[in-house]
Amino acid sequence: MKAIQSVEQEGQLVTITYADGQLNLQVVTPQIVRVQHGPWQPGHSYAIAGDKVQAAPYQVDRGSQEVVVTTAALKVVADAEGFVDLFDAAGTPLVQDFRGPRHALARDLSKAQADLAAAEGHDLAQVEAANANLVVKVLHEHEHLYGLGDKAGFMDKRGYEYDMWNTDNPVPQLENRTRLYKTVPFMIGLNDGHAYGLFFDSTERSHFDLGKESSDYFYYTSAIGTVDYYLIAGAGIPGVLEAYTYLTGRTPLPQKWTLGYQQSRWSYGTEAQVNYIADKMREYRLPCDVIHLDIDYMDGYRVFTVDHNHFPHFASQLSDLAKKGIKIVTIIDPGVKEDPGYHVYDEGVAQGLFAKNTDGSVYVNAVWPGAAVYPDFGRAKVRDWWANNVKFLTDNGVAGVWNDMNEPASFKGEIPDDIVFSDGDQPSTHATMHNVYGHNMSQATYDGLREQTGKRPFVISRAVYAGSQKYATVWTGDNHSLWVHLQWSVPLLCNLGLSGFAFAGTDIGGFGSDTTPELLTRWIEAAIFSPLLRNHSAIGTRAQEPWRFGEKTLGTYRKFLELRYHLIDYLYDLFEAGTRTGLPVMRPLAVHYPQDERAATINDEFLVGADLLAAPVLTPNTAERLVYLPAGEWCDFWTGKAYAGGRSYVIAAPLDALPLFARVGAILPWRPLTQYVDVATETTLGFKCFGNTGTYSHYQDDGESFAYETGAYNRYAVTVQNGAAKVTLTHQGYAKPYQTITVAVADGAVQTLTYDAATGSYRA
Repeated sequence: MKAIQSVEQEGQLVTITYADGQLNLQVVTPQIVRVQHGPWQPGHSYAIAGDKVQAAPYQVDRGSQEVVVTTAALKVVADAEGFVDLFDAAGTPLVQDFRGPRHALARDLSKAQADLAAAEGHDLAQVEAANANLVVKVLHEHEHLYGLGDKAGFMDKRGYEYDMWNTDNPVPQLENRTRLYKTVPFMIGLNDGHAYGLFFDSTERSHFDLGKESSDYFYYTSAIGTVDYYLIAGAGIPGVLEAYTYLTGRTPLPQKWTLGYQQSRWSYGTEAQVNYIADKMREYRLPCDVIHLDIDYMDGYRVFTVDHNHFPHFASQLSDLAKKGIKIVTIIDPGVKEDPGYHVYDEGVAQGLFAKNTDGSVYVNAVWPGAAVYPDFGRAKVRDWWANNVKFLTDNGVAGVWNDMNEPASFKGEIPDDIVFSDGDQPSTHATMHNVYGHNMSQATYDGLREQTGKRPFVISRAVYAGSQKYATVWTGDNHSLWVHLQWSVPLLCNLGLSGFAFAGTDIGGFGSDTTPELLTRWIEAAIFSPLLRNHSAIGTRAQEPWRFGEKTLGTYRKFLELRYHLIDYLYDLFEAGTRTGLPVMRPLAVHYPQDERAATINDEFLVGADLLAAPVLTPNTAERLVYLPAGEWCDFWTGKAYAGGRSYVIAAPLDALPLFARVGAILPWRPLTQYVDVATETTLGFKCFGNTGTYSHYQDDGESFAYETGAYNRYAVTVQNGAAKVTLTHQGYAKPYQTITVAVADGAVQTLTYDAATGSYRA
């Protein structure tokens, strides 16, 4: 045994000294304890902004064989061997160190066989090398594991392995793909209804094995660094998410128009083509707020330029489109064309802003413009310079920025690990800074947009790190027009939500390959509640704007866009609540039904908030499907038919239908239909009560500025009691309350309430 030699306390830090090392337990909050081996190193975190350590009361008890640290929410036990276990306040074990031997996977593979298979092109799993940083935890028989960002596959990650290394690989994703575009080394465990979180705040390449090697344990490992991670306890998954997003930041309240429909393609490459898309959206009465411009709007793919041959009236065109309710979001890649005389390149070289070779010369690889160099975003000076360049876009009327290729992607082989990137003011390496490259680029873009517009920035990023949710929305990258990618869109988006990324979406219809009318229809149905609602497709693929497939597809597409616009205020309310709770819009059933084993592994249903359950059809040639409804009373959103929870039902689902259920007692905002979001014209709002009794809290502000942070918002309490509706303004700081509010109850009766400015109240 190691034997505990001493236990010392200093502020929130407990240091346990053993004969052969040191263990540090830092009480960050009553729900969070940081675990670190070796001499205490507070360190710098890209995920955690500011000092999140609270002066939380805690107690330390030393026994002969263990040290126990207790807070109001948890208990951490460190034994004489240095093993660490987490319990909740009631003493229920949440996650414990594994104390037995590991068992290597039996692969029956000799070195000669492996070499032969590799020569034919097979990518065989490699034997794990020795690692300095290894954490092994007990895996219980019925434990479920979630999170880790955008990893391919199903909702429950148990039994799979994943790598943390942001990777641009356009080959269709399969469940054996261990890495995609994002590094979020945060996971949630759920065992017998009890939840915990583990966050490994390391930017280096790392690996999770979630029970693939053995069903007895799961582990995290990294070749660089030491054991350093956070234990998180909470009241179920919501409590864990609240604590984790306190630590790493929450998705900020977006501008309201960003919740509208967004149409994109690689590329709408001319002024005429963009105008055509905008006109068709309005002609076909397809609600739409945004058109995206991919790389072809630029001059030779040079960032912060416009090809004036193809867009001769860029600023005036964007102004004209804005008058029609269409905003433009433009793509920007980090790769700066190596081109003397091009001002962005020249400035960067003159000021030493690009990543370097070990000999001090500027590192050159290639992306879309050909030979290209990489801004060294780890330095504040570089981020400020990049933010200032964003002004070129905002001056032209661009409403948001879409950061792509920021893993960073490179066409001439992977960037070598020893290329010099900066970690703050200190030189570092690509190996250390790779996974936060997109994170730092997103922060720079966010800061530029906020400074230049005074509005809530709309930044989309493909590559991120834990905590990037403070700066960017995300999408799942280059998917394909494949049914399996539609099926995985649900667990991908739900797990991103459980990783802190409440604002996420997929490329509707699929980015690569060719979609079909049926696949596109089912995709818009499945995606209609995804926070980022964007149809995007690749160059050379079949055009997939909804009018390309005939009237039946167009009509169904319009039907679900109209549903989205009716419910935008519900989504906006969920975003506002998420700024306080960390809960996402799209949620796996396990979030609210942790004791339900059937809910824990469902891949083809999800909750929208706590009050809506969507069960989209995700397979071809399917006209009905089995829907599981968790405990409680539910009703069909479309017909009002009642269903008892805790059972499965066969539900008819023809091609134009989305099985959708509301919790009985739910009240949902139901805004008048518009073709785009225009907060200035919002004078009327409706509510639907699913039943004759319910309560709801609704939030209203100007939809774009930061004035809400100083109280410029309204909050409404909507109650229905035995069919009678009442609306009360509980906080009024926004000068434009609704003039009229309608409330529809289950029997179809609609009550209208009118605002009385003299009393600040609503009367029937």
